[in-house]
Amino acid sequence: MLQFIVDTLLRASDLALIALGLSMLYGLVKFPNVAHVQYAMFGAYVCYGLHLAGVPLVAAIAVAAIATGMLTLVLQMFVFQRLLRGGPAIAMIGSLAVAMLVIAIMQGLAGSFPRMFNLPRTEPLVIADVRIARAQIYAIATTVVLLCAFIFLLFHTRMGRAMRALACNSALANASGLNASFITYMVSFSAGALAGLGGSMLALSTGAHVNLGNDLLLPVFAAAILGGLGNPLGAVVGALLIALTETTVTNINFGPMLGQELAFLPVAYISAASFLILLLALLFRPYGLFDREVRRV
Repeated sequence: MLQFIVDTLLRASDLALIALGLSMLYGLVKFPNVAHVQYAMFGAYVCYGLHLAGVPLVAAIAVAAIATGMLTLVLQMFVFQRLLRGGPAIAMIGSLAVAMLVIAIMQGLAGSFPRMFNLPRTEPLVIADVRIARAQIYAIATTVVLLCAFIFLLFHTRMGRAMRALACNSALANASGLNASFITYMVSFSAGALAGLGGSMLALSTGAHVNLGNDLLLPVFAAAILGGLGNPLGAVVGALLIALTETTVTNINFGPMLGQELAFLPVAYISAASFLILLLALLFRPYGLFDREVRRV
């Protein structure tokens, strides 16, 4: 049971920061940015390149997050802001084109083979027969700290109040004197930095590879939709539920049903679980579990 809980928390930490940034940005720009998961892939490669060049790992992760935030900001200012003049559908299609361009560029620069980090070997921690690597502990701890910091920012600072006001009613917020462009740019940078950070931490165990963003696409969007697009904290809860579902699917023993001792679904069926949750959410809760907040936004 403890191993199940640990596996769920590890998967949730992989998804939470990226889903948080996606939903946070959606609350302001009002279109689902398909390219957002590719920012995580970009951050993973930047982190790998810096670490390969001799930069300490923590500094490499921080610089990768900042670089990804800058990329997101530049794209928001010079690409998506113009695409939004044609409406959210045009912007979403444009984000798909941007995603394909990011994949093509990174594949041309780094190739298609995974780039594994050369990390020093350390003994995993053993807690009640559960083995967990130190990097995984740091990833969970970092995610928890950042989520706590975001909650404080959102509900206890002027910037957070301005973000919520702009997400609820942009016309009224502009009339009240809020600098909508500055807030949108700050949120764009923060969302990209969170994606880059999430991708970098995920790459420590899976390696940096061009399919990293594609592998995150379904579970991240499922988490954001399940929690309610535009509701960042709902997206975090959605990420936890998606992680719980995926872990459950791959841990159920179907052996007794098939007349065998052990029979588990392969890891490839994780995507099927995300598909199922996404479909059920769209069918029965199209506004997400926290629909009141999303309808208000």
